[in-house]
Amino acid sequence: MYRGDRRRVLGWALSMGTPVWGGQAWGAQTLIQGTGATFPSLVYARWAARFSDQHAGVSVRYSPTGSGEGIKQVQARLVQFGGTDSPLTAERLAQQKLVQIPMLVGGLVPVVNLPGLGPQALLLDGPTLAALMQGEIRLWNDPRVAALNRGLPLPALPVQRIVRADASGSTEVLTRYLAMSSSAFAQAVPVGQKPAWPGAVLSAKGSDGVVDLLRQTPGGLTVVSFDRVRQDRLAAVRLRGEGGAPVAASEQAFQQAILASDVYRKGDDLASLLARPRAEAWPITATSYVLMDAHPQDFQAAQWAMRFVYWCFMHGDDLTRGTGFAALPGRVQAKLAGRLMQVRGPAGEVPDLTLT
Repeated sequence: MYRGDRRRVLGWALSMGTPVWGGQAWGAQTLIQGTGATFPSLVYARWAARFSDQHAGVSVRYSPTGSGEGIKQVQARLVQFGGTDSPLTAERLAQQKLVQIPMLVGGLVPVVNLPGLGPQALLLDGPTLAALMQGEIRLWNDPRVAALNRGLPLPALPVQRIVRADASGSTEVLTRYLAMSSSAFAQAVPVGQKPAWPGAVLSAKGSDGVVDLLRQTPGGLTVVSFDRVRQDRLAAVRLRGEGGAPVAASEQAFQQAILASDVYRKGDDLASLLARPRAEAWPITATSYVLMDAHPQDFQAAQWAMRFVYWCFMHGDDLTRGTGFAALPGRVQAKLAGRLMQVRGPAGEVPDLTLT
């Protein structure tokens, strides 16, 4: 795969621009706060707990509030980092004086509540999923769904679309994929974090909210991150990949999407991972990011936030394996120290990322 020696790559990048930590006292309890994207929130919580356990006097907490809120909170300088699945442009980063760090790659997965149909039973393709989410297909036994699922007993239930009530980077990723798959969807639903969905939809806040609502709603359809599918034992849908073959969501399928993209080929962390031209690639794959203040007033807290991010990358595959997400390629990770070195303290101090 693209693993390689992350400690060697990142250690080299660190030595090129970061001073060695000179025994700074740990001091009193330091609280690092992050908020934002729910897409990677379970992974961030796991990483934060392990980091806090290993570094006495430092506590990292992440609140899954949605990408929109994560961007707002970090712009207002109310948290040390904000999570977003919708990367900001270089112009907006410069305007807001923020630094953007890619963290990991995962997949969004359609899930259903259809009596008698378990995980991986239902197969959809991009245009059919778009027609379902647009409200054009109203019944689960519609001929277009049936044509993809010959012999599968589809119920004559109304399709109940369940969407996020909050501004969500996952929703932006989903609408972008559906617009790529269907010109009718692109005309009917704007790509965005909180679009106006045609017709009557059910809505809930956050991943927890849509999962809870799905369980209560026969005929329900929503989209969640792959780790939620596994944790909550949801009935995931398979999708036709760009090669025409059915693909099930998995960490390996997300890695295949990376390998077929400029994220891998050119180290461009803003490159799209959607609908990559590789048979085994999951079609709705995306990178998740954190945003940080480029000129923090509380430089001590900012340094600990950066050390946390750097620690996550130093432990690369070990931390990501088994979480439902995929690690970023080495050539993307090699840029990490340079991104963090864009941060400066009130007196122009450079970050010290070294941990004991």
